[in-house]
Amino acid sequence: MDDVVGGLSLNLSDVADEAVRLAIAAPLIRYNESRVGFRDYKPLVIELRNAEGAIVGGLWGATGYGWLFVQLLAVPEDLHGHGIGRRLMQTAEAEALSRGCHGAWLDTFEFQARGFYEKLGYSCFASLDEYPKGFSRFYMRMRLK
Repeated sequence: MDDVVGGLSLNLSDVADEAVRLAIAAPLIRYNESRVGFRDYKPLVIELRNAEGAIVGGLWGATGYGWLFVQLLAVPEDLHGHGIGRRLMQTAEAEALSRGCHGAWLDTFEFQARGFYEKLGYSCFASLDEYPKGFSRFYMRMRLK
């Protein structure tokens, strides 16, 4: 691609290579640490497995800066309404508290689980309209106790 400055170039790709993500994040992480003075990021993963041991859902997130971030929560549709999602969230929140977190945040689409999260005590603090077209994306948070 075109030279940007000083021999640097831009390389556009649609390949999500974890090594590339880490290389891109490295200067940002160093900058953040220089401002905050620490980095306490730690993944938080809860696997939901069936009787055969296959992963059928679960929770994927992380803790850092005193917050739990829930990136993914998935329960098979035929198991909705059995308290599994609530149990996954409670387990993650308890672990976050043990890690010193004071809050939790996540996002969900309008056609997903806003009501579920509100029943757990989360409230919407922002939304992004028309993402995807015809729907909104909601950003939610809760104080951990």
